[in-house]
Amino acid sequence: MKHLIKRYLAVVYEALLMVALALALTAAYVMLIGDASHGWKRLGLQALLWLAMGAYFVRCWVLSGQTLASQTWKLKVVDQHGQLLNRQQAVLRYVLAGVLLLPAGLTLWWALLDSEQQFLHDRLLGSRIIILPHQ
Repeated sequence: MKHLIKRYLAVVYEALLMVALALALTAAYVMLIGDASHGWKRLGLQALLWLAMGAYFVRCWVLSGQTLASQTWKLKVVDQHGQLLNRQQAVLRYVLAGVLLLPAGLTLWWALLDSEQQFLHDRLLGSRIIILPHQ
C-alpha cells in the first residue's frame, strides 16, 4: 500500500504541474487569439492544451522514464522488459491514460484492485511503474 500512496501522490503533483501549464498556455492563447470560450477558438485551446501536455509526458517517458513528479517520488515508467518506452508506446500510454481517466478516474481506481498496484492503462499496454532505490 505504501507504493500505491507514492503513485497517487505523484498523480496529485503531476496534476498541479498540468494546471500551471494550462494556466500559462491559456493566458498566452487568449492574449494572441482573444476570447476562447466557444467555437473554433475553444476547440483550438483544448487541442493546444492536450498536445502540449502530451508532448511533456511523451518526451519525459521516452528520454528518462520520469516526469518531474516521478523524479520527486523515485518512480519510473518502463516497458515489460524494464526498458524505456519508445515514442509509439509513450503516445499510446498518454492517449489511453487520458481515455481511462474520463470515466471517473477508472485507471486510478484500478490500481487498488491490481495485484501489482499498476494503473489500468499500464496493465493494458504492458508498461509499468517501478520504484527506484534511494541513492
